Amino acid sequence: MNPLELSTDDFRRLALRVSTLAEQWLAELDTRAIAPATTGSATEALFAEGLPEEGLKDGALDALGAVMAGTRAGNARFLAYVLGSGEPVGALGDYLAGVLNQNVTAWRSSPTMVSMERAVVRGLAAAVGCQGFTGSLTGGGSSANLMGLTMAREAKAPANEEGSPSGVVYASTEVHMSIPKALALLGLGRRNLRLIPTDTEWRMRPDALERAITDDVAAGRRPLAVVATAGTVNTGAVDPLKDVAAIARRHGLWMHVDGAFGALAAMAVPERFEGLALADSLSMDAHKWLYQPVDCGVLLYREAAAARRAFTFSGDYVRTMSSDSVEGFAFFDESLELSRRARALKPWLSVRYHGLRAFREAIRKDLENASLLAERVRAEPKLELLAPVPLSAVCFRYIAGLAEPERDAFNTRLMARLNARGRVYLSNATLSGRFALRACFVNHRTTAEDVRTVVAEVLATAKELQGA
Repeated sequence: MNPLELSTDDFRRLALRVSTLAEQWLAELDTRAIAPATTGSATEALFAEGLPEEGLKDGALDALGAVMAGTRAGNARFLAYVLGSGEPVGALGDYLAGVLNQNVTAWRSSPTMVSMERAVVRGLAAAVGCQGFTGSLTGGGSSANLMGLTMAREAKAPANEEGSPSGVVYASTEVHMSIPKALALLGLGRRNLRLIPTDTEWRMRPDALERAITDDVAAGRRPLAVVATAGTVNTGAVDPLKDVAAIARRHGLWMHVDGAFGALAAMAVPERFEGLALADSLSMDAHKWLYQPVDCGVLLYREAAAARRAFTFSGDYVRTMSSDSVEGFAFFDESLELSRRARALKPWLSVRYHGLRAFREAIRKDLENASLLAERVRAEPKLELLAPVPLSAVCFRYIAGLAEPERDAFNTRLMARLNARGRVYLSNATLSGRFALRACFVNHRTTAEDVRTVVAEVLATAKELQGA
């Protein structure tokens, strides 16, 4: 027998053990402490023996309990970062994708999975008001942003053959870290990222953008692209997309929208994203506001020809051997990746099971929860709201009995103690030099009662710290 072969009975037995663990995890998720009771030395010790020379057979699964015990529980009160809640039907799609083990690189490699991904991308584009856009699924917003800016460079200052020319990219001071990373990887250099100031609501100022472009042209520099943000990581601010698009068009620049956090909310509140469809390229993360298990990013673009211009380069060994528009299609002609897993199975199955309406309702509920938290913060004299709440990120801090110079240090300690308590988990942001507690609602499990728990836990933790 092949040493790696598994009988159907063996597979069924192992799959049942894993499924039972998964069921238990979901059943206990809401009562688990979010922060696991573990340390760096403890997690390293779990794997200190290394990889065995001889197989452990069924015993290989015995360690899964300890692995799961040391894992953060993304329950209803996990409100840190911008991380979706791992909708379980999507997880089943991920499981099947692993079993099918398709390389979704070209139609001839994986016919149904390629057509499925193309359909999922078209459907998501239409759902956010970008009908006619095409694209692909990616590992996340960082890779989608890198690909979008690669397309921008090749459209405005081709460099694939002769090397990278200089050029300037514009984004707000609230831009995500993936954008300067992309400029570094593209050889444009982070110094050629022009950071545009924001208004009082943390949105890019169009007047400042116009002035920066004009100044660069006058100085002999070459503007290439504008990156507008649809949901900044700190506050969820949405740049004035329509105004930014008009400026980009007037100056002949590519407009990329980093919508990894917020763009999928256009399914539920399209009025907050006016101008989204004016983008040349757009990133979104289905593992954020479509609640899918990671990873499931999306890159959309207006013209497939722009993607092919940026990414087409292949050897004879991958020729598709077909001129048919479907059977000759290859994602590697429009993407950085050659090997690509079947990412579309999870959103396809998840949306088929629940329907788009259910996702729109879940997004609206997240928005309502964020508004509710903001209201409760405003109503509590011991707390201070630090930014508007245009989407679902709420930035606030504890202020009672603290002079301004003491507040950053106290809230830093408060967040660490709060998260260690395990009932609520928040992240942080820095706004105008001030440390903020940050709750971000992209979790389909969160209820209004969980929102009330956030405030109660913050106040209780502060009392602990001040008592100590």
